[in-house]
Amino acid sequence: MSDHLVTKHAGFQDPSPWILRWADLAPSGMPVLDLACGGGRHGRVFLDRGFAVTFLDRDISAVSDLSDHAGATCLEIDLEAGAPFPLRAHSFGAVIVTCYLHRPILPDILNTVAPGGILLYETFAQGNQAYGHPAREAYLLNEGELLDAVRHSFTVRAYEHGYDATPKPGIRQRICAIRNP
Repeated sequence: MSDHLVTKHAGFQDPSPWILRWADLAPSGMPVLDLACGGGRHGRVFLDRGFAVTFLDRDISAVSDLSDHAGATCLEIDLEAGAPFPLRAHSFGAVIVTCYLHRPILPDILNTVAPGGILLYETFAQGNQAYGHPAREAYLLNEGELLDAVRHSFTVRAYEHGYDATPKPGIRQRICAIRNP
């Protein structure tokens, strides 16, 4: 991974083992979206592998070091401000979302995955209240919620829901799914 300043995002600094495990499924030559990117810990992995990466967050100061990188596009957008989803006209070979949930835009996020592209989604789930932040229902997936969301348009390669101690104890849900042609 490139030498860069990494800021904490929900207590996480290193790329998620889940994202790294499935990253090789991203179709080569297609752009990648790191949504709610924080410090860009996942998008940077793909950038280092030669992918063009769009980093999107409501505050992109943690990825400002990428502003002159030819393969990086940094978009500062508050996805919860009520405006239409800004990437409706775009498609990506890989869409990575971690430590983020805003249900009203979940269908839009799924629609940005190109046919044959991969969705890598990992965030907190019901039961995480026992471990601290996030604890509000709005930020916690229900059991099977990601499975239900991708059921008709994706083929699920892997799914997990349960306790994880690293890097911070909590209940997480993860999915790796490929968009059907």
